[in-house]
Amino acid sequence: MTDILHLSTFLRRPIFDQDGDRIGRVQDLVARLGDDAHPPIVGAVIRIEGRNLFVPIRKIGGLVEGRMTFQGKRVDLRRFERRPGELLLAEDLLARNLINLVRGRLIIANEIEIAEIDGRWEVVGVDPGRRPFFRRVLGQRMGQRLKAEAIVDFASIEPFVSHVPSARLRIPYRKLAKLHPAQIADLVEHASHEEGEEIIEAVGLDRELEADVFEELDTEHQLEFLESRSDTEAARLLTRMEPDNAADLINEIDQERRLPILEGLPSQQQVKVRQLLSYNADTAGGLMNTDFVSVADSATVAEAIEAIRTSNVPAESLHAVFVTDAEGKTVGAAALGPLVKARDNELALSVSRTQMSHVHPHWDLHRVARKMSDFNLTVVPVLDEEHNVMIGVITVDDLLEELLPQGWRKEFGMTAVEE
Repeated sequence: MTDILHLSTFLRRPIFDQDGDRIGRVQDLVARLGDDAHPPIVGAVIRIEGRNLFVPIRKIGGLVEGRMTFQGKRVDLRRFERRPGELLLAEDLLARNLINLVRGRLIIANEIEIAEIDGRWEVVGVDPGRRPFFRRVLGQRMGQRLKAEAIVDFASIEPFVSHVPSARLRIPYRKLAKLHPAQIADLVEHASHEEGEEIIEAVGLDRELEADVFEELDTEHQLEFLESRSDTEAARLLTRMEPDNAADLINEIDQERRLPILEGLPSQQQVKVRQLLSYNADTAGGLMNTDFVSVADSATVAEAIEAIRTSNVPAESLHAVFVTDAEGKTVGAAALGPLVKARDNELALSVSRTQMSHVHPHWDLHRVARKMSDFNLTVVPVLDEEHNVMIGVITVDDLLEELLPQGWRKEFGMTAVEE
């Protein structure tokens, strides 16, 4: 079985030559961050007579817990300078936030674990528990009294590296993209500003994902990360957001920036956002989404499904296809399940629910919630009061997000911080 060694047991400890004489003090271990699941250790930084020097791993032998031996004939006396892609394990990782990609949580690296695998020393894990913290601060004996916690495999860890002067790497977008936008937003909200910027920068490689993450951020963080963007850049981001979310954000932006950003939206999006801005934010009109799929009452099931395929409505926002008559009034709603099971040549109206509940734009959200609860609805159409024409939809997830108290994620153990 491979022995796992603790980084902290080497720090500020002597490094000896082969005769057992002390030649300096260990300052840090250096790893190379790349595509490896477990970054290789390339050497150590040691301090000799007030200078930080680099010792390559090939000249280090007999690594055991708390003791390092130099095997070379002489130490290179040039001052240590880190190369691009190199991380100092203590300086850059220890006691800092890291992302646990498997759980979508932030953890604190209270200990870094290393091991020799197939002749190569690698960073294999992170211990986020309290035991290594107390071992470092209060000593080995005190730390041993606490129960050991599970080590997190470094393969599932992503460090923040924007603070590293020579780092050319950033958090890989493809790794973050495996998380739900709400998880990514939660990470941003619980990280420092610099760490949050690093996450936003990474997801920015996918403009749609970036917009999805922004929609999930709380207002404070939305404004924080919009502040550094020009009006044009902000408008470009809001263009990819759902109209209701874009309207909510514009409402919160400083007065002098609202009109330039609004005018930067494409004309079709601008009309939808202006309509939403005309309603009180705490009403059905302020919460509704103006993007929905509708077909004529003469449309077949095949045509309804094609309308879904060609619409711009995100898959997660699709709950039903609404059927309208010649006057534009909604006469039915076809849930996706019955549509998929029906024959292509059947009328979409024939598999629709025709006895529909609806709400009006001026209704307050608690009244909307009672209506959706009474009829067990996951989505409800919003009808214009004057013409009784459908102008938007409200989904149960949007309604819950608005009505649940702040801090509900923490209450149910859904925060991005590992506790």
